Amino acid sequence: MYPQAPILLFTVLAMLAGAQSYRQVHAFIRAHLKRLNAAFGISVRKAPAYSTVRFILRGLDAAAVETVFRQHAAGLPTPAHDEWDTAKPACVAIDGKTLRGSFDAFNDRKAAHVLSAFASDDQIILGHLAIDDKSNEIPAAQDLIATLGLTGRLFTLDAMHAQKNLRHRPGDR
Repeated sequence: MYPQAPILLFTVLAMLAGAQSYRQVHAFIRAHLKRLNAAFGISVRKAPAYSTVRFILRGLDAAAVETVFRQHAAGLPTPAHDEWDTAKPACVAIDGKTLRGSFDAFNDRKAAHVLSAFASDDQIILGHLAIDDKSNEIPAAQDLIATLGLTGRLFTLDAMHAQKNLRHRPGDR
């Protein structure tokens, strides 16, 4: 009944506007539906119920969504290396956060912990990485830097990353 792409777009816009629940996403879409349809050339007849929004979002494959966002980010224009001021390399802030409300006592699941890389010069999030329950931010930060291909940058990280021998993880030689 509802096309997936417009509902995803409307949901992202609702979250950027401050929506923090399915009901708030529904209220945003209902209040702005005419403008959203006009702005994006879409013809959604009425706002989906909050339960429909939940059904659509819960049906998404998280890995596929991550892949699409990374492909989109890779296509964004970036300055050539000779345009960068070598005295002031681009700064990337890396920080981990525990996601509020992600703890699930019923399924005995710990709260989710995610590491993010933020390019402060461009004011854009470069990527996220979920941290395994049996790991911590230190190896995850190294993996995130390698995965995103971030070289020649200035990094800011928490004090926990200021330990000796961080270059060599267990098993690396």
